[in-house]
Amino acid sequence: MAAAGRHALSNRLAVALCLLAGGTAAAVDHVTLRRDGKTIEVEGRVILTAQDGGILLLARDGVLWNIVPEEQVRTRRDETPFRPLGPQEMARSVQAELPRRFDVYQTPHYVIVYDTSRAYAQWCGSLFERLYGAFRNAWSHRGFEPGEPEFPLVAVVFADKRPYAKFSEKELGDAAESIVGYFNLASNRMIMYDLTGAAGGHAGGSRVSRTGTAAGINQVLAAPEAALTVATIVHEATHQIAFNCGLHARYSDCPLWFSEGVAMYFETPDLHSAKGWAGVGAVNRFRLDQLHKYLPVRGPDSLKTLLTADGRFRDPRQAADAYAEAWGLVYFLLHQHPKECIEYLKLLASKQPLKQDGPERRLEEFEKFFGPWKRLDGEFVRFIARVK
Repeated sequence: MAAAGRHALSNRLAVALCLLAGGTAAAVDHVTLRRDGKTIEVEGRVILTAQDGGILLLARDGVLWNIVPEEQVRTRRDETPFRPLGPQEMARSVQAELPRRFDVYQTPHYVIVYDTSRAYAQWCGSLFERLYGAFRNAWSHRGFEPGEPEFPLVAVVFADKRPYAKFSEKELGDAAESIVGYFNLASNRMIMYDLTGAAGGHAGGSRVSRTGTAAGINQVLAAPEAALTVATIVHEATHQIAFNCGLHARYSDCPLWFSEGVAMYFETPDLHSAKGWAGVGAVNRFRLDQLHKYLPVRGPDSLKTLLTADGRFRDPRQAADAYAEAWGLVYFLLHQHPKECIEYLKLLASKQPLKQDGPERRLEEFEKFFGPWKRLDGEFVRFIARVK
C-alpha cells in the first residue's frame, strides 16, 4: 500500500473528527461539492461527520470521499436503500474514468479493467482468486472468519509502465516510476501494469507477447528474477482483500506493523502450484534475510517503536528494517501466540475510520494480549534467530 495512499485524507478532517453522526444503513446521502473548479455529484452513505461539518462518505463504487465543509454546496438524504454497484455497473463506472481502449474481465470476486492482453488479465484474475481463497482459508482455520466484500474488488491493469506512471503520478508523485503496483485506500482499487513488460520489457529475462498464453506469462513471472515484482503485486492485493474482508477498516488506526506484516505473510506465492499458496505462512526468505542482518544492530527499544508509531515505515533509512521486523513479528505471533494474535486481530478489526490512538494506547492494547513488550521482545529475538 503506497505511502501516499495511506495519508490521502485532509489533516483538517482527521484532526477535527468527532463521531457525531453517520448515515443509517437504509439512507442514501446525496452530496454536491466543488473541487478543483468542478462541480461533482456523489451519492452514498455518510460514514462519519467531523465536528467542523466535514464528512467521510462511502460512494456506491466503494470510493471514500473526504469532503471538507468549504467544498460542500448542498447535501440531502433520502430513504432509498444504499446499494453498492454490482460487477457490471462497477466495470462501466471504472471504464468511464479511463481511456476508451480499456476492456473488462470478471471473476467471481474481481472486476479487472485492462488495456493489455486478455491473457494477462486472465492471469491476474487467476492469481487474485487463488490469493483470495488462500487468505480466507488461512484466517478461518485460525478462528477469524473474514467477511464477504461489500463491493466487487477492482484492479486496473495498464499495458505499459509509462501510462501507468502518468496515471499514478497524482497519488504517488515521483515514486510512480519505481512502484510496480499499489492499493489505493481512497478508491479501493489495485493499480498496476503488465509485469511482463517491466524493467524495460524483461520481467523474468524474456518478453511475453501481448497475445501470449497464460502458461507463457506464468513461466516468465515464475522466474527468480521476477519474484520481487510479483511479490509486490501480491502484497498490495493482500491489502485490498484485508481491507474488504474485515481485517482492517480503511482509514482506521490499525498499526502499520500489523497491516504490513499480514501483507508480507502472504506476499510470496508458489506460481508453480495450481493452488498458488500451498504453503501459506512459509518463511518469507527475503524479509528473513533482511531481519537477520538487522538483529546485530537492532536497538533495545526497536520493538516498542514498531508497536507505538508508524514513522519507521516512512523513513527511507529505516523502512527496510521496519518491514522486515513487522513480517517477523506477525510470523512469530501467529506461530507462538496464535490465540492471542487472533484476539488482538479482532480488536484491530473493530477500529473505526479516523479515530486515532496515541502511542500509549497502542502499547496498552498490545500488552493486554501479549504481556509486557520487553519480555516478549527477548522471546521474539530468540525465535527469529532460530528461523532458517
